[in-house]
Amino acid sequence: MNRRKFCSKTLIAGFSSILGAPVVYGEYLPFGLKPIAISDKIDFYTLPGKHPGLTVLNDRPVNAETPAHLLDDRLTPNELFFVRNNGLPPKNPSAANWSLKIEGESCQSPQSFSLSTLKKSFDVVSLDITLECGGNGRSEFYPPAKGNQWTTGAVGCARWTGVRLKDVLTKVGLKKDAVYIGYYGADTHLSGDSSKDPISRGVPIEKALDENSLIAWSMNGEDLPLLNGYPLRLIFGGYPASSSGKWLEKIVIRNKVHDGTKMGGSSYRIPCDPVAPGTKVKDEDMCIIEKMPVKSLISFPRSGAMIKTNKQLPVRGKAWTSAGRITKVEISKDFGMHWFECSLTDSTNQFAWQSFETQLSFEEPGYYEIWAKATDEDGETQPMLLPGWNPKGYLNNACHRIAIKVS
Repeated sequence: MNRRKFCSKTLIAGFSSILGAPVVYGEYLPFGLKPIAISDKIDFYTLPGKHPGLTVLNDRPVNAETPAHLLDDRLTPNELFFVRNNGLPPKNPSAANWSLKIEGESCQSPQSFSLSTLKKSFDVVSLDITLECGGNGRSEFYPPAKGNQWTTGAVGCARWTGVRLKDVLTKVGLKKDAVYIGYYGADTHLSGDSSKDPISRGVPIEKALDENSLIAWSMNGEDLPLLNGYPLRLIFGGYPASSSGKWLEKIVIRNKVHDGTKMGGSSYRIPCDPVAPGTKVKDEDMCIIEKMPVKSLISFPRSGAMIKTNKQLPVRGKAWTSAGRITKVEISKDFGMHWFECSLTDSTNQFAWQSFETQLSFEEPGYYEIWAKATDEDGETQPMLLPGWNPKGYLNNACHRIAIKVS
């Protein structure tokens, strides 16, 4: 406790005045944090095929996140799955006329496959895989990082159906010098310039050959939503979701790290070594993100819930990692001074999120916060506060916090 700096009594009193209730355990609130209820903000818009509860960050390109309380399902329904686009989706794409080209300097036998050929010529598999934007949680960074100011909802876990990328790459053949794959989609640049790609990223060949890496055409037993890549996309669990290219038209097998749009500079990269907040980092000192951190999210109750003293409050949520599995999720109601372990479900397969739940009671009226913290089988644990700063605001896996008022 002596190593932590706490908010002053005067500041806590001010928070209590704003909230209309005393901040219980306020003496343990770390300095620099304000109660999450003070800054909670939810906007409601409508996107084609999407739930009106999604929060739209911008519409050109479309980017929308899912409020935490709408992520309570074991698998995220299609209408609730977040949207992260860099360009404009193709207009009226036809699955019947769609084809996927595989080529590149390290491809032995370049070929094209229709969607029907993919379905007939390779084993069809279904896997539950969590996708999360590398910038999820960017809004908490200070100094602020440029980009979409995601809070917690640029994440979802769906059942993806398709074929293993490994099987298709094996069919066309890999040369011995293959080290990376890159993708190209049918989305167009915001400028309308057809010579520019809005995004063209990729993964190392080892990741491409992983059993869990897919070329998918179905999401939760239905065609992919247009905003999530219809009719064909890549799925890579454990990597930033930007690697899972949408409206997939071409895969290139490279003999070097793919150099497509948003593979260089500071895009989806963090400093190779820790830096002080606000530091300008040279491009050559930035490393590609190839691992998403352990993370959790409280999906029930909704932040701002009101209950009575000594009533049992069920608490539920989701936890995920790029490691094998989550081994523990803990909950705190006193700003991280004490933690209570939750019950935890097993994952259906690697990269699927796991559900946790517990019950809490509150002995006196006032304002509380519930914090969640997950640990994975590699021993990685979420930090209570914001992790190391980086220029683009990537990989924030600080504890998720929700507000509770007890009367």
